[in-house]
Amino acid sequence: MAYPSRVPALLGCRFPIVLAGMGGPARAELVAAVSRAGGFGFLGMVRESPALIEREVLALRSAGIEQFGVNIIPAATPPGLLDQQVAAIIRLRVPIVALFWDLDISLVRRLREAGILVVYQVGSVNEAVAVQHAGADIVIAQGREAGGHVRGTMRLRELLPAVVDAVKVPVLAAGGLGTGGDLLTAMALGADGIVLGTAFLAAKESFAHDAHKQRLVAASGRDTVLTEKFHINWPQGAPVRVLVSDVTRGLRKPAGPSDGVIIAEDDGRPIELFSTDSPLRTTTGELGAMALYAGTGVDHVTRILPAAEIVQELVSEAHLDPIGIETASQAAVELSSPVCYIGQMEGPYLGQLDNSEIAAEIAVLAAQLRTLLRLVLDSTGEAREDNTPSFPVSAVPLAKWIINLVSAWPARRAYQPIDRDATSIRQDLLDRLGRLVTRLPDNELRNGLSTLRAALQAGDLVAARQSVRTDDKEAASSFARNAHA
Repeated sequence: MAYPSRVPALLGCRFPIVLAGMGGPARAELVAAVSRAGGFGFLGMVRESPALIEREVLALRSAGIEQFGVNIIPAATPPGLLDQQVAAIIRLRVPIVALFWDLDISLVRRLREAGILVVYQVGSVNEAVAVQHAGADIVIAQGREAGGHVRGTMRLRELLPAVVDAVKVPVLAAGGLGTGGDLLTAMALGADGIVLGTAFLAAKESFAHDAHKQRLVAASGRDTVLTEKFHINWPQGAPVRVLVSDVTRGLRKPAGPSDGVIIAEDDGRPIELFSTDSPLRTTTGELGAMALYAGTGVDHVTRILPAAEIVQELVSEAHLDPIGIETASQAAVELSSPVCYIGQMEGPYLGQLDNSEIAAEIAVLAAQLRTLLRLVLDSTGEAREDNTPSFPVSAVPLAKWIINLVSAWPARRAYQPIDRDATSIRQDLLDRLGRLVTRLPDNELRNGLSTLRAALQAGDLVAARQSVRTDDKEAASSFARNAHA
C-alpha cells in the first residue's frame, strides 16, 4: 500500500524520509547514500563558501544523484556570503533549497523565480502560515525535541497537527524521531513524511567525528539539554539541543568577558569555546567541549550503520499490513465536504451505502481516530517531559489504522475539536462503526472495519503506556523495531 504522501513526487524520492541539512555532517557522501536508499537528502551548507557548495554539488552529480537539496540559513550568514551562496546555488541549478530561522521573503522570491523548490523549517503555526504565504512549497514543523538549533517551544505532538490544519502545502515532521513507528505516527497526524538529523548523524557516511558518533550511541534522550551556551556565529537567543557536557553544566568559562578561548581547529580554522561548530572528521582539539548536537530521538541510535541500512530499517518498521479496508475504494470519490452525510447515518435507515457515502463516513472515522490519537499522545507519561522521544511505541497500532483508512479511501485531512475525552470519542467511534458495518456487504471492507471496532472495544488501540526506554539501548530499539509485527 502506498503511503498518503505528496513528498515523493515533489522531491523525487521513493520514501517520505528526509535527511536534515546538518551544517558540517551532511556532505555529499551522506546525501548520496540516503538518496540511493530511496530517501531524500539536503547538503548542510550553512556559512560555507560557494567553492565548497560547488564541490559537494558536483560530487553528488558525479555519483549520479540529481534530486537533492542545499540547506542555508540567512540569519546565521553574513549578507555578502549569503548572496554569493545563493548565486552559486542558482548557477549550479540546485533543484531544492531548505531555509530556516527568520523568514526572508525576498530570498524565497528569488529562489522561486529561478525555478527552485523552497522548503522552510518553522517552529510555530504563525511561522508556517507566513512561509506558505511567502511561497514555500513544503513546510517542516520542528518540535522542541530536535537536535541542533531549535526555533519553537512546542513539542512535536502539539505543533504538527496544528501546522497541518493551518497550511495547505505538504508538511514534514522533525524533532525527536528515529523509527518507522515515528514515521507512521507523524503521517497519521497529517504529516507527509519525516526529517531526520540525529539518526543520520551517526551514520557511517556522516562527516561527523567518530567521537561524536560514539557519544550518540551511548546516549539517551535524557542526556540531551536545550541550552544557549553555544551561541557564537548565530543570532542572540538561539537555543540548541546538545548532549550534556561540562560546558552545558557551566563548568567551562573564559578567563574574561572578551577572552576567546580556542579549544579546537578544523582544517586550519580555529574554533572558540561556545562556538556552534560541531566536531567533524577534520576537527582536532577538545571535542567534548564542542557542541555535540543530538535530538531526543538519540534513544533509537544504538550503533553506527550505513545510511542505507538506516533507511531500510525505517521502511521495514513502517510496514503496513493489508487489513481489507481498500475493497471497492477505487470507485470512491473524494468529497469537498466529507461530513455532509453524517445526518443520514445517525438515524434508522435501509439499504446499503454507495461508495460516496462510504467515503464520507470513513472520512469522519479518520478524523475521529486522529483526534483520539492526539488525546492518547497527550495522556502518555512522557507527554510533558522535555527530553524524551516525540512519540511512544504505543501510538503505532492506532496510527496504522488511520493511515490504512486514508490510503484506501482518500479524504481531506481533518480533526475534530478536542472538547471531549478519549473515552467519549472512543464510544462514538464504536457506535458509528456498529451502524456502518450493518450497511456494508459481507466483504473485506466490512471485515476490516469490524476488526477495527473489536480492537477499539478491547482497548488495544488506546492504552497509554510508558516508553520502552531502558538502560539497555539495544533492547529498547529491538522492541521498537518489532512493534509493528
